[in-house]
Amino acid sequence: MSYTPDTLARLQADAAQIIARYPQGHARSALLPMLHLIQSVDGYVSPDGIDFISATLELPRAEISAVATFYTQYKRHPTGDYLVGVCTNALCAVMGGDEIWERVSDKVGVGSDETSADGRITLERIECNAACDYAPVVMVNWEFFDNQTPESAAAMIDDIQAGRDIHPTRGPVVAPTFKENERVLAGFLDGHENEGPSAGAATLLGRRIAEEHGWTEPVALGPAEATDSKGEDAK
Repeated sequence: MSYTPDTLARLQADAAQIIARYPQGHARSALLPMLHLIQSVDGYVSPDGIDFISATLELPRAEISAVATFYTQYKRHPTGDYLVGVCTNALCAVMGGDEIWERVSDKVGVGSDETSADGRITLERIECNAACDYAPVVMVNWEFFDNQTPESAAAMIDDIQAGRDIHPTRGPVVAPTFKENERVLAGFLDGHENEGPSAGAATLLGRRIAEEHGWTEPVALGPAEATDSKGEDAK
């Protein structure tokens, strides 16, 4: 590994905290947050990072690589300060996601899974951002930018390129960098976890309508009750 002594010491200290969250003898369960920890330092799952995890968790490098290539949040090449993901699947596409993608891609000058020459922006064409109630959606370092238009997405790119803060629709007031958010995903809070709403009016609309009508979810039956119910139905 080519980490400096200081960086290696920080990684070891953070890794010890991550491993301590899991029951004794289950250190391998720490693999996913450890991969995020490596990305918070290197900006991707680097060969050095794989070596570090392998030595720390006593796992084969091949097993670590297999996990890292399965989940799309783990990157196998350096990622920019801002990972911009534009959803172009289903509802987002219908609502204008394709036009947003074209505008953003033209403005940054790169395609999907590519990074701008200055290392500021990596673009991704996303299958789904899991926020269809706010389509079309763009995510920056996993933070939501809801109800986007080609113009608003282009303005956000302008802000990134100019070094200005960008402001997610939900979540933290200011979007963190990729490495900063990767440290949060590794399980180390940054003090911004209570900023902004996590769910907006569109997400909660069904709940509000249910409350207005006094609707509630069905009560789950216990095993005995379920059996009796089936018996009654049969009669």
